[in-house]
Amino acid sequence: MEVLQTVLVTGYSKAPQGTSMYEVYKHAGIVLEVHMETHRIVGVEFTFVAGLTKDFFERLVVGYELDKGLEPLIKRIQDHYFAPSQQAIIVALQSAVQRYWDFLDKKK
Repeated sequence: MEVLQTVLVTGYSKAPQGTSMYEVYKHAGIVLEVHMETHRIVGVEFTFVAGLTKDFFERLVVGYELDKGLEPLIKRIQDHYFAPSQQAIIVALQSAVQRYWDFLDKKK
């Protein structure tokens, strides 16, 4: 069996009421696939309704190295994504990244 060098982590937050995200999912969710040696995000999925939004966020996030800190990635999101769900997405991202670092700490 192949040894994987990546892990999946998830994060969630409450979606803002009045948005299609809230009507469909009730929450904002993110799934990150992260390479454990480089801490690079190699894959991402969000609970967005529109395909364009999913594609856009993939381009925003994939390739980012988490050991550079989360603030530059949050700033990138704030500079390029203007929607009511912006803060919910950031909170879900923060939750997933915290879960990732907690996992690595326990693994030591």
